[in-house]
Amino acid sequence: MTTKKTSSADRLYKAFIYVVLTTLAIVIIVPVAWVFLASIKQNSEFYGNPWALPAGFYWQNFVEAWTAASMGSYMLNSVMVTALSLILLLVIALPAAYCLSRFRFRGGRFLNTAFMAGLFINVNYIVVPIFLMMRDWDSWMNYFFGKTLFLNNLFVLALVYASTALPFTIYLLSGYFATLPHDFEEAAYIDGANYGQAMVRVIFPMAQPSIITIILFNFLSFWNEYIISMTLMSSSTGQKTLPVGLLNLMQASQSKAEFGRMYAGLVLVMLPTLILYMCVQKKLTQGMTVGGLKG
Repeated sequence: MTTKKTSSADRLYKAFIYVVLTTLAIVIIVPVAWVFLASIKQNSEFYGNPWALPAGFYWQNFVEAWTAASMGSYMLNSVMVTALSLILLLVIALPAAYCLSRFRFRGGRFLNTAFMAGLFINVNYIVVPIFLMMRDWDSWMNYFFGKTLFLNNLFVLALVYASTALPFTIYLLSGYFATLPHDFEEAAYIDGANYGQAMVRVIFPMAQPSIITIILFNFLSFWNEYIISMTLMSSSTGQKTLPVGLLNLMQASQSKAEFGRMYAGLVLVMLPTLILYMCVQKKLTQGMTVGGLKG
């Protein structure tokens, strides 16, 4: 009798989980699919049933968004900033997380505490001090050298992105590195490898799922970031990133009732993230669920 009750409760619980997951999937998939369908509609189709399928494939929306609305140059800026931010972040965070998790040295506990404290600082709260600091530095450089450097500079924007992502990245990587056994490093030392070689050739390949996880998370953060880019690139129209350019496109499209071009711009923003997620989905799952000790 007890077994039947348990079996019935398990089936009811599984049914509840399936219903919840299906509902969440519908809530997420339907708006995304609607944006894709709206991006290939003509403007006249938006004044009818909003849920109606498009009469045809109006690819001109993407052409206009890419050329007339300068989404192509905005995307190139975002690609450059995102790639440079990830490179800077990995070059700094990987060795730092390795040292903090594998070695004991004076000041290590303080550094761990400092990075942990950085997790609780929302970068949106400090964007104004960052802007004022860089504005003062530019005023100083303009006074002595006759030119500015820090504001409206894609490299500086990428450096700010990488700096603000360091606490989360180091926290995640150091936690993963700490689970890896020391036996592999010791074997590498016996074979003549130094600390750097053991880190690059032994530990980093073993931590590949975790590294891919932080790359994906930070890619999404850098690619979709708006507030910092809008603040630090306020005076440079040709160096705006994609989210800032998308907002300009949406405002212009709404005033001119060019909704198809607006949704085409939204698709251009979403498409790279969807493609990247589909490519690294398996590694992402491993990085979130699999520990370093594997058989």
